[in-house]
Amino acid sequence: MHSAVISGTGLFQPPYTITNAELVEAFNRYVDLDNARHAADIESGARAPLHHSSVEFIEKASGIQRRYVMEKSGVLDPQRMHPRFAERADDQLSLMAEIAVDAARQALQQAGKTGADVDMVLCAASNMQRAYPAMAIEIQHALGAGGYGFDMNVACSSATFALEQAVNAVRSGSARCVLVVNPEITSAHLEWKDRDCHFIFGDVCTAIVIERADTATAADVWEVQGTRLATQFSNNIRNNFGFMNRSEDSDPQARDKTFRQEGRKVFKEVVPIAAAHIEAHLAQLGHDPAGVRRFWLHQANLGMNQLVLKKLVGEASEDRAPLILNEFANTASAGSIIAFHQHRQDLVAGDLGVICSFGAGYSVGSVVVRKR
Repeated sequence: MHSAVISGTGLFQPPYTITNAELVEAFNRYVDLDNARHAADIESGARAPLHHSSVEFIEKASGIQRRYVMEKSGVLDPQRMHPRFAERADDQLSLMAEIAVDAARQALQQAGKTGADVDMVLCAASNMQRAYPAMAIEIQHALGAGGYGFDMNVACSSATFALEQAVNAVRSGSARCVLVVNPEITSAHLEWKDRDCHFIFGDVCTAIVIERADTATAADVWEVQGTRLATQFSNNIRNNFGFMNRSEDSDPQARDKTFRQEGRKVFKEVVPIAAAHIEAHLAQLGHDPAGVRRFWLHQANLGMNQLVLKKLVGEASEDRAPLILNEFANTASAGSIIAFHQHRQDLVAGDLGVICSFGAGYSVGSVVVRKR
C-alpha cells in the first residue's frame, strides 16, 4: 500500500460577476412583468402573485454577496432569466472541459507535474454537460494524460467522493498520479426565477492532484490521513432533468427540471449529519475536533457552517473555518476545494485539517489531511 498526498490545487474563476444588487434588480423586473402578464388570474385568486427579492433578504438567508458566472446577460434579462451559451461543434473542446483544463493546468503546475504524468482523471460535478463520451476522457485527451478517466456525480459532495476514489487508486497502486476536476456551471441548472433560491449558486472549476507520497516534489504537500463517505436518501434537494424526460412527455421547462430544495428542512437535517460524520471520522483516526487547525467546509450557507463548527469545537470563527461563499456563492462540489485552495498557505508542518462537503442525496464526504 502506498501513501497518498495532495500536491496541487487549481481554481478557474469565470470572467463575470453578478452582485446581489444586480440580481435583485433583474429578478424584481421579472416579477413585475410576470404579475402584469397574469394580472387577471391574480385578481380572481386563481394565481398567487410573485414577490420581490431584496439584497437584505439574500444576505440574511445565506451570507452570499456576489457570484461568478460564465455568462451574465441572459441571467439578468428579465425576459429570459438563464445564461446564453453558444452550442459548440463536436470537434471543439466543450465548455466544461475548457474550464476543467484551465484549473487542471494550475494544479499540475503547483504539483510540479505535466499532463503526461497523470494516469487517472476524475470529472466530479453536480451536473455533466452531456451523457457521453465522458467529460473526464475529453479532459484527459486535452491534457495529454494517460491511463483512464470517468465521470461521477454525487451533487455537492462530488469532489470529496472523487477524492476517496483517487486516494484509493493511489494506495492500491492502480494509479500513480490522479487528477480530480470539478467543473461547476451551476448557472445552467439554477432556477433564477424562484425567489427562494435565485441567489444560491455561482460558476467555477477546481482541480486537485493526488499522487504517491514518494513521488511528490511540490513545496506544499498534504498527507491524506483518511477519507469517509456516507449517503442517506432525501428528496429535499432534487432536480428531475434527465434523458427520460422526452419519453415521459414531460414539460422541459417545468419547475422540477431545475434545482429545487426545501431549504429549511435541509438546514435542520444536514447540519447534525455533517457534524456527527466529521466527529466520527476524526475519532476513527484517533483525533479530536479540538485538535483540527482548519475545517474547509462545503460553502452553501453561512449559518449552516457556523452551526456545524459550533457543534464540533464550541465556537465559530473564520480562521477555523474560512468563508468563500460571500464572494463565490454556492459552487456545489467545488466550494470546500476553493476554501482549501485559498486558505491553507498560513498553516505549518504537522497541522491537521478536514475537507468536508455535504448536500443533495443526502451525501457527506470528509478528507482528513496533515501538512507535510
